[in-house]
Amino acid sequence: MASSSAAAAASAAAGSASPLVYDKRTNRFFPANSVRKDETRPLLRQTKLVDYWNGVSRVLSYEYWKQKPLVKRLLALFEPKYLPRTIRTPLDPRTSQKFPSNVTRNQRYSVLSFLPVTLFEQFSYFYNMYFLLIALTQFIPILQVGYLFTYWLPLIFVVVLALAKEAFDDIKRWLQDRRANHQKFQRLMLTGEVITVRSSDIRVGHLVIVNTNERVPADLVLLHTSDKSGASFIRTDQLDGETDWKLRKPLAKTQSLSQEALASYSASFYIEEPKKEIYNFIGKLTDVNSEEEPISVDNTMWANTVVASGKAVGLVVYTGRETRSALNKNKPTSKVGITDLEVNFLSKILFVMLATLSLLMVAVAGFTGLWYVNAVRFMILFSSIIPISMRVNLDMAKLLYSAQIMWDKKIPGTVVRSSNLPEELGRINFLFSDKTGTLTQNDMVFKKLHVGSMCFRAEDQAGIQESMEEALGRSGKGVLKHDRGGNQHVLRCVRALALCHNVTPVTADDGSHAYQASSPDEVALVKFTEKVSMVLSNRDIQSITLHNPLGEDERYEVLHMFPFSSSTKRMGIVVRDLATGGITFYLKGADSIMIQIISKENSEWVPEETENMARDGLRTLVFGMKNLSEEELQDFTARYHEAKCSLENRDSNMQAVVETLLERDLEVLCVTGVEDRLQEGVRPTLEKLQAAGVKVWMLTGDKVETATCIALSARLFKRDQPINTITARNEQECYTRLCDCDENSCLVIDGNSLQMCLDSFRDQFFQIAQASPSVVCCRCSPTQKAEVVRLIKQYTNARTAAIGDGGNDVSMILAADVGLGIEGREGKQASLAADFSLTQFYHVLRLTVWHGRNSYKRSSLLAQFIIHRGLVISFIQAVFSCLVFFAAVAIYQGWLLVGYVHNANGRIECHKCASSHRHTTQRTVWFLPTHGDLIGLSPSPLSQSRYST
Repeated sequence: MASSSAAAAASAAAGSASPLVYDKRTNRFFPANSVRKDETRPLLRQTKLVDYWNGVSRVLSYEYWKQKPLVKRLLALFEPKYLPRTIRTPLDPRTSQKFPSNVTRNQRYSVLSFLPVTLFEQFSYFYNMYFLLIALTQFIPILQVGYLFTYWLPLIFVVVLALAKEAFDDIKRWLQDRRANHQKFQRLMLTGEVITVRSSDIRVGHLVIVNTNERVPADLVLLHTSDKSGASFIRTDQLDGETDWKLRKPLAKTQSLSQEALASYSASFYIEEPKKEIYNFIGKLTDVNSEEEPISVDNTMWANTVVASGKAVGLVVYTGRETRSALNKNKPTSKVGITDLEVNFLSKILFVMLATLSLLMVAVAGFTGLWYVNAVRFMILFSSIIPISMRVNLDMAKLLYSAQIMWDKKIPGTVVRSSNLPEELGRINFLFSDKTGTLTQNDMVFKKLHVGSMCFRAEDQAGIQESMEEALGRSGKGVLKHDRGGNQHVLRCVRALALCHNVTPVTADDGSHAYQASSPDEVALVKFTEKVSMVLSNRDIQSITLHNPLGEDERYEVLHMFPFSSSTKRMGIVVRDLATGGITFYLKGADSIMIQIISKENSEWVPEETENMARDGLRTLVFGMKNLSEEELQDFTARYHEAKCSLENRDSNMQAVVETLLERDLEVLCVTGVEDRLQEGVRPTLEKLQAAGVKVWMLTGDKVETATCIALSARLFKRDQPINTITARNEQECYTRLCDCDENSCLVIDGNSLQMCLDSFRDQFFQIAQASPSVVCCRCSPTQKAEVVRLIKQYTNARTAAIGDGGNDVSMILAADVGLGIEGREGKQASLAADFSLTQFYHVLRLTVWHGRNSYKRSSLLAQFIIHRGLVISFIQAVFSCLVFFAAVAIYQGWLLVGYVHNANGRIECHKCASSHRHTTQRTVWFLPTHGDLIGLSPSPLSQSRYST
């Protein structure tokens, strides 16, 4: 079947200008006029030498070898093996000994490993290794041309300074770990007594009490909360970067128990093996009566989160290195700027010059005697050509550049997290940007409500409220229940907006009211219902209370909740009206998903209206509903509970039950549109960056129409520029549209088409994309964002920067040469992972055009000065050696090159007469050549009497 369909597709492509050929080996299509993907090379590589060097570098890299099967098997032997566990309460002390202690350790070195590891890292640099070899030659008498301190003192200074910096950073990490490990927590004992223990003494199976605003010390399963409703909120900004509170629920069987009964509660807890996934968890509670209760991520509290409300009692299930936070700690790779690479390459050229000059001096002398010894001695004499101070001077300059960036009052709040990259800001060729929260404010404002036959704007609040009041019976007018444009339908739509969400009203310390939710879209919708007098007055795990326009309270029992996820792209809730007893299932989600779920009857208007709102730059949601009978609810509850208790494929089983019994033939209610406003100064910033030669790409998870509208609004696309849009259903269509693209036009491509291009037409896609003025990639996953950044670096050899504000942008930020993070509404995760943390997008302009350019120019001048200084000293030494019949004799002696003082009106000892004279000068000059730029050399014992003065 696959072969026939592939052949049909290939024959259909035969009539096109560039037909495709099906390759059975790779199961992909390829252009007939090109070779297969694995036989091609990037089109933008420039020379065979570069190609050869890139190939050698790839083969020598760790990333290349770790993909080999044998290497994978060897690495797997050293990886820790994690298995599921069963924890029984009351705790058996022998159980906790099987698992790691709850010790936080972020130190990079131990007492024994500090010196070996740090010395290895320091001497892996070409500068340090070169001068180490030079210094070691001075222990050989025949090669000794100077005093030992003139070689070892600068080298020791460089290494000790680097070791001191590493030690200082590691001591700070140790002190931070010590504070975390010694933090006090309350533990509930078997007798019901509460004792105080240190965080490092907590073990798997302990019952821990966490109070409000306290850090959770280990991964817990929530058993009991002080809130009567059972709700408990946590802050997860230190785990996933999100600042909104998360709702957590205790287990139903343990919430009703008292503290003493909880301490002696007998049950077994099945816990899955430790994993990195912070949004998924599978477990099961089995009590003494063999009754089971499923445990999901909603019943957990991960380590390093903070309890935001009430007091929580939890069972410790993971400790130490097995916690979610520890497993998700990635060691970011050290980014090296291209300026450092260029300086390192120049040092190798200088070494070749040094060796050539030494051989030339020996050759002119006629290769007499031990000429190879003289050649080495000349290399030592000319070693100032390669200044060891280069690295330290550049590092000090980078620290100054970083301080200037953070002191700049025009970009307040900017934090430099990597002081190695200020110069890279001035050499950026591509800027990859997220949309929501980066180019836009991520502050959602409700704009439109379309109910089928009429469309309400945000300004039409009075009309909506009047329709709701009439539907509720204030005016006494009769309203047809199924009138699509009637007041009753408007009331049902607003009620759906007020019920179908995960928003919780909270009261701040100052008495003000606010809404907490994981999505700003939901908050915008609930604020809109508040403006039309359908107020969310109370919300807990089991109930929702609305205050309607007539001043009456409407109470609903929450029967089931289906939270939003990136895979389902929808959110649902089942509620029971306590006044009428009616059971209703509400569902909202993306239009691409909801169109397949809602009933075809009376829904033909939905696709057109969602496209119209997307053209206006609005984010759309489609709402639907379905009334359920008591029998349908009981059948669903039983099958859903069975799926929740399964230990394998739990999520897919639960979703299958929902799709089968609930998500069928829903009645469409309305379509909402919310606006995400542009950040301050986005338009002029993008225009000036493009004028400076920086190509800006927008990588977003939003739909094509919305992203295109934002690109036009932000002036990423100019009004007179043609736009090529690629939204293909198969590889043949994707390649055809790609071939039709003009390289001078802007490009818009969706996620599916982008994946096809990356898999089959990578070379053709990047040849066109890198020539386009701007590119917008829509419906992108975090993995696709990072892949695009990495491939642009590979194909263009250009310097890239990536900017984002959410956790889904971290992979893109880490993949770029320079990572920029905005501390926004989506949390601090992107800001903490970035090399530079900003507060506003428009700060990018000053950061790159001013600070980046100045840093690059100053570092270049500094490097040129240091190299020029070393060349001058070596040239003087070469002339002197020529004057003394090409003997390897030093012109500069001892401390003269390590440091000297020329003091105005001071006394200086005259080297000729060894007497003290007063020398008058214009100014005081201190010259301290750092780390042996100027190396003092003395004549050899054989020639000292001949050439002494």
